[in-house]
Amino acid sequence: MSPERSVSPLLSLLLILSALLSQVLVGESVRAQIGLGQVGSLKRSPADLVKRYVRLDQKGARLDVMGFDVMAPYVNWKEEEAWSLVVVIDSADVPEDYRKWDIRDNLDVMIPVIFHVRGEVDLKTATFTPGDRIEEVRFHVKAVGNSWRIVEPKIPPHVGLTRMLNFVRQAGLETTDDAQRRLLASLESSLREGR
Repeated sequence: MSPERSVSPLLSLLLILSALLSQVLVGESVRAQIGLGQVGSLKRSPADLVKRYVRLDQKGARLDVMGFDVMAPYVNWKEEEAWSLVVVIDSADVPEDYRKWDIRDNLDVMIPVIFHVRGEVDLKTATFTPGDRIEEVRFHVKAVGNSWRIVEPKIPPHVGLTRMLNFVRQAGLETTDDAQRRLLASLESSLREGR
């Protein structure tokens, strides 16, 4: 799964429409930093950081052009890839039990996350390929400065099915291009069948 560097007109439309989502996600990021302590504080479990990252991703934060600002406190890279693939999920399980982690030392851990995948959306072709499966991703979390950060891997967005449906529906409502509207309606129908 390699990231694409060029952006199709359909992907551009989807990215522009997702800007609305950033207002909700920025609010969650602020709550995480103010109400619950600094994001990634070494005083907290590294699993908390991974849970928050996965939850924001599931809500579609990485579908948004400005979503990287929301995700930046969780990761140790400086920019998000331009993904042409979105993994559609039902849920994600992040273990809090440190015995399920691979602890390299007290400031370097691998935390396995189990994603319950429904399929994948190809943003270039606006197609959904169903495929129920379990996917395990091992998040490498290290102390960087005075905070926990995810240092790898960079994976495509893993977005909840309901959020993806709403995203596609909104894109269909906003477009004025009949061909794109038909393509998005077909994608929405495929996602609904995948429920």
